[in-house]
Amino acid sequence: MSMNPSALSLPENLQSQKIPGEAYLKFHVNRQIPAVFSMRYVQEALILPSRRLTPMPNMPAPMMGLMNRRSRVIWVIDLAQLLGLSVLDASSTQQYMLILIQVGSIPLGLAVHQVEGMTRLEANAIQSPVGQVTASLVPYLRGCVLQQQSEKQEILLVLDGEAIAQSSILRNPS
Repeated sequence: MSMNPSALSLPENLQSQKIPGEAYLKFHVNRQIPAVFSMRYVQEALILPSRRLTPMPNMPAPMMGLMNRRSRVIWVIDLAQLLGLSVLDASSTQQYMLILIQVGSIPLGLAVHQVEGMTRLEANAIQSPVGQVTASLVPYLRGCVLQQQSEKQEILLVLDGEAIAQSSILRNPS
């Protein structure tokens, strides 16, 4: 059966309409805290069975272990713990929700509570996080976005992939 390649392309009028804003992956760091990552860092989101994660002895607490993905060995980090929030309840889980990011030559697997999907944010919607969030989070953020969610306002953390990849915990794992 032959496929018609032109049937796969977008109609002309849709190609010219650029959706405003930069693409981000939205997820929950833990049950309460929503965040986004720029899609320029995100490689993929996946579910990793816990048996496929190899714990490493004598590592800082956020370092959950190593995984093998497409012939590459990648560190997996509990993102909530790295950010000083809460610890993933790893004892009760059979699998981890991971976001694989690549910052320069550094691949990282970030274990998160839940991945929600794609969203777009305008650069001018991103505000300074200072005073909006715990001070310990600020070094890991590009900013935050206030979003109206039904009845309440939600603070969406805009994470900085480079700051996370350069975290002192990852540089000096001792």
